[in-house]
Amino acid sequence: MVRAAVLSEQGKPLEVTDIVLPEPGPGRVRVKVVAAGVCHSDLSLSNGTLRQPVPAVLGHEGAGVVTAVGDGVTRVAPGDHVLLNWAPPCRECWFCDNGEPWLCAHNSDAAAVPHGTLADGTDLYPGLGAGAFAEETIVPERGAVKIPDDVPLEQAAVLGCAVLTGAGAVFNTAKVRPGQAVVVVGVGGIGLSVLQAARIAGANPIIAVDVHEEKAELATAQGATHFLVSDETTAKAVRKLTGGRGADVSFECVGIPATIRTAWSASRRGGHVVVVGVGSAKAVVEFSALELYWQGRSLTGCLFGSTDPDVDVALLLDLVAEGKLDLDGLVTTTTDLDGVEQAFEDMRQGKGGRTLIRF
Repeated sequence: MVRAAVLSEQGKPLEVTDIVLPEPGPGRVRVKVVAAGVCHSDLSLSNGTLRQPVPAVLGHEGAGVVTAVGDGVTRVAPGDHVLLNWAPPCRECWFCDNGEPWLCAHNSDAAAVPHGTLADGTDLYPGLGAGAFAEETIVPERGAVKIPDDVPLEQAAVLGCAVLTGAGAVFNTAKVRPGQAVVVVGVGGIGLSVLQAARIAGANPIIAVDVHEEKAELATAQGATHFLVSDETTAKAVRKLTGGRGADVSFECVGIPATIRTAWSASRRGGHVVVVGVGSAKAVVEFSALELYWQGRSLTGCLFGSTDPDVDVALLLDLVAEGKLDLDGLVTTTTDLDGVEQAFEDMRQGKGGRTLIRF
C-alpha cells in the first residue's frame, strides 16, 4: 500500500488514503517521491477548471528516486534521482518534429491511463500524468528526467513546473533582453520564478503587481525593483516607472480576464504580453479590433514555458550551481501530505509562494 492524496470527485476535498501501485509495466518507471510542490494547476484540477479523470492522485511538480523500471526502459535505472515531467514529449508527432515539444500532441496521454487502484480495486488515474501527491508513483519513461545525485530533491521539486514554466516564459517565450522593462502580474510560485529569471536576464525595471501588499517583500527578494498593489491605476503607475511608455514585456501569471487586461494595458505600444496563467475555458477576454491594430502589441500564450525539460532542466541547474537561481526562495511553506487542502486554501487567498510537500 502507498499513502496518497486522492481526488474522488472534482469539487470535493482530497482524501489521504491508501492506494495500490503495481510493478511498472513496459516503458514505465516507479518513483519514490521525496518532495512535491503544490501548483495552482492542481487546484484547477481539483475544482474542475481543468479536466481530469477521477478518482485521481493529483500533484505534478515533484522529484524522487527511481525504485523500479519496466521492460525496455533505458533512460533511467533504479537508484537514479529524477524530476517528474508532467508533459513528456513523444518525439514523433508534428510538434515534436518541428521543435515544439511543449505542444506535443501526446504529452497529456498519461493522465488518461490508470496507474494504480484504490484499495477496493477501482482504477486510479495520475493527475496530469504524474500523481506526485503520493509516497510513490508510476510514470512513463519520458516522465522521469534524470538529475545529478548531488542536487537536493526537496530543492529540485519546484523545477518541475514553477521554474520551468516561469523561467521558460522569460528565456524562451519572451526572450527578455538586458535593459528591457518587465512587469509581472501575479506573485505566486510561477510569478516568483518569472521575477528571478527576469533579474538573471538583466531586465530593468522589474515591476511586480499583486493584489496582496504583503507580497512586496517576497517579490523584492526574488528580483522585483518595484512593487505595485493592483488597482485601476496600475497601468498608469507602470507607465510612470517606464518613461511614460509601459513595459516592454508583461507576464500574466494568474489566468483571469482582469489580470490579462492589466498586463495588456501595462505594456507599451509594440510590447509583448505573455499569458502564463492557466484560466478557465469559460473566462472570456475582450479586445477591440482598433486597439489590437493601433497598439501593435503581441499577445502570446505560454505553455510550460516553451521548454524541453530534457534540455532546460540542465540549463536551470547550471544557474542554481552558479548561485543565480534560488530555488529555496520560491518555497514559503512546507507541509506533509495532510496539508494539501490547506495549501489549496492558501492559494485561494493568495498567500505566499510555493507550498512544498515533504515525504
